[in-house]
Amino acid sequence: MEWSFHAAEELAAALRAGEVSSMELTDEAIARVERDDRVINAICVPDFDRARAAARAADAARARGEDRPLLGIPVTVKESYDVAGLPTTWGMPQHRGHLPAEDAVQVSRLKAAGAVVLGKTNVPLGLQDIQSYNELYGTTTNPWDHARTSGGSSGGSAAALASGFGALSIGSDLAGSLRTPAHFCGVYAHKPTLGLVASRGMVAPAEPAWPVDLDLAVVGPMARTARDLALLLDVMAGPDPLTYGVAHRLVLPPARHERLCDFRVLVLDEHPLLPTGSAVREGVHRVAAALADGGARVERHSPLLPDLTEAATLYMQLLISSSVARFPIDSYEQLRARVAGLSADDRSLEAVRLRAMVSSHRDWMRADNRRELHRHLWRQLFAEFDAVVCPITPTPAFPHDHHPNPLERRIDIDGAAYPYFDQLVWAGLATMPGLPATAVPAGRSSEGLPVGVQIVGPMFEDRTPLRLAELLEQRLGGFLAPR
Repeated sequence: MEWSFHAAEELAAALRAGEVSSMELTDEAIARVERDDRVINAICVPDFDRARAAARAADAARARGEDRPLLGIPVTVKESYDVAGLPTTWGMPQHRGHLPAEDAVQVSRLKAAGAVVLGKTNVPLGLQDIQSYNELYGTTTNPWDHARTSGGSSGGSAAALASGFGALSIGSDLAGSLRTPAHFCGVYAHKPTLGLVASRGMVAPAEPAWPVDLDLAVVGPMARTARDLALLLDVMAGPDPLTYGVAHRLVLPPARHERLCDFRVLVLDEHPLLPTGSAVREGVHRVAAALADGGARVERHSPLLPDLTEAATLYMQLLISSSVARFPIDSYEQLRARVAGLSADDRSLEAVRLRAMVSSHRDWMRADNRRELHRHLWRQLFAEFDAVVCPITPTPAFPHDHHPNPLERRIDIDGAAYPYFDQLVWAGLATMPGLPATAVPAGRSSEGLPVGVQIVGPMFEDRTPLRLAELLEQRLGGFLAPR
């Protein structure tokens, strides 16, 4: 029997029943990687010897009567997480020799839960792209169409899952980096509520692995089923034991509802700043129809929805200013001169991004204050609705585009070109206020490419979008392996 595309939950049951061993699962996963990953290039740092040793240890532990949530299950880890003895480079050639001595807190939690780590998955340079390629490890392709991207920055993890390289993976999300690759590759991902999951050790190699809470950024689970997302989130969630964990313990509230007919859902398919491509729009409509057929209350408009134009503007200001602060630009004075030449009437997202690159702390504080207003507005909306369903990006996976200046790239939406980074507006809808969002497969485009949507939920009520994702999976069919 082949196990590579089985859910982690199914593998756990088979392991408990003695139908398969961890060594068998691990050897099968490694054989699949060695056979198929020459084209996909998802696993950039294999760790097969230690994986086999971990599998043997898992089988021995089970023979002693032990049982843990992920005991013996093969998984992968995004390259940006520290794994003791393996390089953490973030795709940056100058850090090719950086070998952390300690595991990231989430890698430690995976191992404590019994997972078998197969290796690390590919990322873009500095995690700063919607694709996954870099000079050190090359390009990760989309398992559905090798001429297209798998997404970024957790593109290696999404491609690994879609290819059967392990049952679970962990990634991170600042600009859709969990959700976009899941959407492009036809798998599931969950962006947790900001602050729900400790991120220590998911750190650029030039920085110490201290327990720092970065603005906007989260770490989270990826899987091939919604229930597996919940399984992995339970392993990952909780405060860092060095900081909040000294005094705090996590108890997530249950999902608001168990039955689809009890959910109240706002469905969006249009953004005021960017059109939604026909393939993605059709995916949103499929989900809306499935919700309605299941008896959910579905609305298309609400006066409670925060202003999406201002939300996207605030998101770009917060995102770009923090990114530039962490990865300084070389031509700062030239950029200041370019910004000074912008028309005062230019409110395009390109202009917002340029201004954010030279923004002051006062500018950031002003944007942060407006963000708090948006959080308040979202709380009011979630008193009326349980979830919001909307696109993740305006298109399915796009062809590889390695133009050296991302600001000059364009994204094609039904034949019209738009600035490359404008496609982040949908990711920012959940990221800017720190809301949880679950990426769910929603079928295929006319070209056969995966299309996903995101289910955005109330802050710290992560089980609500996860439960709705599970109910939709039952109606829409969920993950399909690439042909």
